[in-house]
Amino acid sequence: MSAGQPVKHLCMGLLAHVDAGKTTLSESLLYLSGAVRRLGRVDHRDAFLDTDEQERERGITIFSKQAEFSWGDTSFTLLDTPGHVDFSAEMERTLSVLDCAVLVISGTDGVQSHTRTLWKLLERHRIPTFLFVNKMDLAGADRDALLVQLRNKFDGGCLDFSGGLEPLQEDLASCDEGLMEKYLDGGVVTAADAASLIARRQVFPCFFGSALKLEGVEALLEGLAQYAPVPNYPTGFAARVFKIARDGNDRLTYLKVTGGSLRVRTLLGEEKINQIRIYSGAKFQTVDEAPAGTVCALTGLTRTRPGDVFGAESPTQEPELEPVLNYQVVLPPACDVHVMLKHLRQLEEEDPQLRVVWNEALGEIHLQLMGEVQLEVLTRLIQARFGVEVSFGTGNIVYRETIAAPVEGVGHFEPLRHYAEVHLLLEPGPRGSGLRIASACPTDQLDLNWQRLIFTHLMEKRHRGVLTGSPITDMKITLAAGRAHVKHTEGGDFRQATYRAVRQGLMQAENILLEPHYDFSLELPPDCVGRAMNDLQTMGGSVEGPEQEGEFSLLTGHAPVAGLRDYWKEVTAYTRGRGRLSCTLRGYEPCGNQEEIVARLGYDPERDVDNSPDSVFCSHGAGVTVKWYEVREHMHVDSGLRLGMEAPASEPASPAGGQRQYRGGSLEQDKELLAVFERTYGKVERGDAAFQPAKKPARTSLDEGKYTIREQKTGPEYLLVDGYNIIFAWDELTALARQDVSAARGALEDILSNYQGLRQCVVILVFDAYKVKGNPGSVDKKNNIYVVYTKEAETADAYIEKATYDLGKNHRVRVATSDGLEQMIILGHGALRLSARAFKAEIEQAQGEISALVTKLNRRNIGDRKLKHTAKIIQKE
Repeated sequence: MSAGQPVKHLCMGLLAHVDAGKTTLSESLLYLSGAVRRLGRVDHRDAFLDTDEQERERGITIFSKQAEFSWGDTSFTLLDTPGHVDFSAEMERTLSVLDCAVLVISGTDGVQSHTRTLWKLLERHRIPTFLFVNKMDLAGADRDALLVQLRNKFDGGCLDFSGGLEPLQEDLASCDEGLMEKYLDGGVVTAADAASLIARRQVFPCFFGSALKLEGVEALLEGLAQYAPVPNYPTGFAARVFKIARDGNDRLTYLKVTGGSLRVRTLLGEEKINQIRIYSGAKFQTVDEAPAGTVCALTGLTRTRPGDVFGAESPTQEPELEPVLNYQVVLPPACDVHVMLKHLRQLEEEDPQLRVVWNEALGEIHLQLMGEVQLEVLTRLIQARFGVEVSFGTGNIVYRETIAAPVEGVGHFEPLRHYAEVHLLLEPGPRGSGLRIASACPTDQLDLNWQRLIFTHLMEKRHRGVLTGSPITDMKITLAAGRAHVKHTEGGDFRQATYRAVRQGLMQAENILLEPHYDFSLELPPDCVGRAMNDLQTMGGSVEGPEQEGEFSLLTGHAPVAGLRDYWKEVTAYTRGRGRLSCTLRGYEPCGNQEEIVARLGYDPERDVDNSPDSVFCSHGAGVTVKWYEVREHMHVDSGLRLGMEAPASEPASPAGGQRQYRGGSLEQDKELLAVFERTYGKVERGDAAFQPAKKPARTSLDEGKYTIREQKTGPEYLLVDGYNIIFAWDELTALARQDVSAARGALEDILSNYQGLRQCVVILVFDAYKVKGNPGSVDKKNNIYVVYTKEAETADAYIEKATYDLGKNHRVRVATSDGLEQMIILGHGALRLSARAFKAEIEQAQGEISALVTKLNRRNIGDRKLKHTAKIIQKE
């Protein structure tokens, strides 16, 4: 290791299939860099990063760990992630904070099923990746054959960097047109060129060695220090939370600072940071400030969750891996179920992929998780942390449901003095697409504020299917039509109508039950191949192969989790211990024995009183329930959808099976209606089951990619700012207000004036003046913004709520405030919420754009002056 003070910092992750030697490699990296004095071993139970007792016993990584070390002029934060598939969620959360990754491959096993999953995740997150092929000292490890396998199964850019850049000049040049021209002209591909290719994921450096014998590890360290791309962090504060853990009684929020810096006693959200800890193994040191690039653990925060972002950091991608098994928690007789539910919620916040489900009707707790190893670890963890010995019932599969064809769902909610009606178009989506939400409802039929409220209700819960009560997925839900009452509609009315519309649509649809599948890799003797292929096909799997790999045959493919979860026991038996099954989660596929599963689970959708498909109408001054199959005859709004012909009167609709047919002919059979419809919604595509909106939907800042809405046709955008709330949420304004509140108000007015000049929206700054006796209130235009002081007995909250309700009917309205209750109210009125933190990030971005414009103008002015000066000289000559 070369001497010198580190000048650059990298956050590096280690990833691998279980038993590839990842933890051994982490020990070697720490030992060679001088971070630890003694080389620990997994089999000796003294590895530096295996800090948990269960990790030492099992010899696997369960929880991601952090270590700090330096090599040359580079300091590293090493994040060691779990390799076992049951703890993949812990690994996936870590990916969001990595600058680069080292994927460890076993030299004797090559690319395994979970290794391919890891590669896909690294590709999805666009993380520059190095590969270390471990265990090259063992018999059967062939460097050339492994390199060919890496290129075939991963990417052709996998190159052997063990000998440096000189042997790779032509290979590197061929990855980029510009480099190829440079190389053909006699140039040399430099380390900077290689680093650029690695950053763009066009090249993946491969190193070979034995971590246990410290072979090839130093070359890996040199390669990381020389070629790993160093990120450029913005000056404005930003951070991303990736993990919640506990150290004794301290709740730890692990995050990476991705911009600016973070100091102790800073407010994150509405909570203050007590300590900033930098962990290395089980020990930590505290710091007063963490600069950009630092991975640290914060104490004092109680509301953070993995995936939270602060400042200008972009939202986190939704996780790809979902729990697939469901277990009932069996408690000892003396244990209070509600106390245990509270304890399990604590574990759930530490691991978002652990789902705690409370069945209130039965008084039961169910856990949804990845596999049985995770269940065993969880049992020990509950005993160690809470002192309770729990057991679990027989595990069941976590199913999902979707639909096979488009269907319209309608919901009406009209008890006395309430009113809401919703029409939804439910369409099947691509497998793995989740739920997507859109609108094709014109604002002159249903105000935009009510539309946004419907979107909120669609996204605020997991809607249950009607086959087994499992959550729905892979579906697009479009708001087709709706109606509100001028006087009687309240926010809760649309919640009821929306829920009922989803449910009523599902009751008519052709529903499909989905079950989770594993991708598998099965290595076994050739004489066992026939038995294995028969088993896999019988359980509903798809098999590829066999491929011959030395003395063994390799079968790959995918099969249901229900069949594969215990199949390893059978493989061990009929191969006499010579077979090896490796599985990794693939996703959800249609269930092969749907009727059998539905009958076994015995779910009755019409008895599920919390998810009713029926609607409520008002008759003779009282609310009357109308069954779901009769609702359409009572609806007040015609959505214009015609998805089929009317079924014969004698033919009953199937509760959850076949699709119910609708009254009337198609749009094409009624030219007059078609013309009216197209004037409202735009051109109808012939042969499509549904209409298309007239314009491409515009994405809002509120939805963060969850749904889309139609573009508004009227008016400018309005921004309402809760003045004192923002002043006391921004540190610099708070400090100024302590000296002079008037100066803080003036500073905020100047900031907003500059912001308005760039964004060209209508800015209304609202200050509380409700305690001033006899104050009539005032509205003044200062520069280019409106400044409002509320009247006596009127708070800023009340003024903003009224303004959002009035303006939200015809304009896009945003409200900047950190008042949680106010945010909920303005969302109900159709305005877009903007927290003080997010608004500050917008302001800083605007200030940066203004500075850039000023610089550009200054340069232009300097250029003009130079030209004029030159012209004068020429005239004189």
